[in-house]
Amino acid sequence: MMVGADRSELSSRYQRFAVREASGRSPLYEHLAMGVAMDETVLSLIAGMPTSKQQPNLLFAAYRHVLGVPSNYAEFRKGLLDRSDAVRSVMLERSTQTNEPGRCAVLLPILASLPQPLALLEVGASAGLCLFPDRYGYDYPSRSLRPAEHTKPYPVFPCAAGETIEVPKALPQIVWRAGLDLNPLDAADPDEAAWLETLVWPEQIERRNRLRLALDIVAAEEPKLVQGDLLGPEFEALCRQAPQDATLVVFHTAVLAYVTADEDRRTFADRASTLSDIWICNEAPGVMPHLGFTAADAPTQGAFLLSVNGQPTAWTDPHGSSIVSA
Repeated sequence: MMVGADRSELSSRYQRFAVREASGRSPLYEHLAMGVAMDETVLSLIAGMPTSKQQPNLLFAAYRHVLGVPSNYAEFRKGLLDRSDAVRSVMLERSTQTNEPGRCAVLLPILASLPQPLALLEVGASAGLCLFPDRYGYDYPSRSLRPAEHTKPYPVFPCAAGETIEVPKALPQIVWRAGLDLNPLDAADPDEAAWLETLVWPEQIERRNRLRLALDIVAAEEPKLVQGDLLGPEFEALCRQAPQDATLVVFHTAVLAYVTADEDRRTFADRASTLSDIWICNEAPGVMPHLGFTAADAPTQGAFLLSVNGQPTAWTDPHGSSIVSA
């Protein structure tokens, strides 16, 4: 039986997700999360999972993977209780590796401003979709950018950039790219690609269409993706493999929240700073408290803080749809 304190904590977690993340983005997920937060039976079911597997995104994606998109909470609740073993199995097997290529739109102003060419190393790369910012198109308020050479249809990512953000005039030149992940995904694998699509929230049809185009591009490129931990030897080994005549950029988005110990996050920050020329950290402000910002400072609910070599630079939308100066 789930104790009251644990149930209260889990309920608060789902309420926060509804208010801070789903509100204004996914009416269905906001509705489902608030329903779960008030449902003792469902909370007890979730509490039986390992702590790392209790996230709202994972629960809702696993449900959709098994049963499709529910129309309301009553349907969701019945399906979850009827097929709890199947949903639980997906949650234990999978993880929320949201590989959102739209994040390239908020990285691009930094990448284009650096000494070219670039070597990119993404930590928490999933299928590696964010390793190809030079293969996508972008629509900023003041400028549009398109790849000069392309053999496949490419996604175009809209991004609302603040007036003080210097929008790039050209795409970066990338000569080397690699990714590190605990469980790298293969964009060419239909099952793994389908899971990434399921992680896109149900109402976000255009976002899902752009993801499919990005998956096609990356599947043809077969990027170098290495299985390993950001605190393990694989990270340093990859850094050492980058060409010496290129600017090595280590970057990550929504990764450090899964590193629970502040000491480990600091250790990684030190390693990233030492081993790379440029370290881009695009994370929720709470995971890097020494930068001096909290969620209360963010201009919008759930905004990420983008920092370059430990210096806060901008507030970004978690999926890359906006960027404003910090």
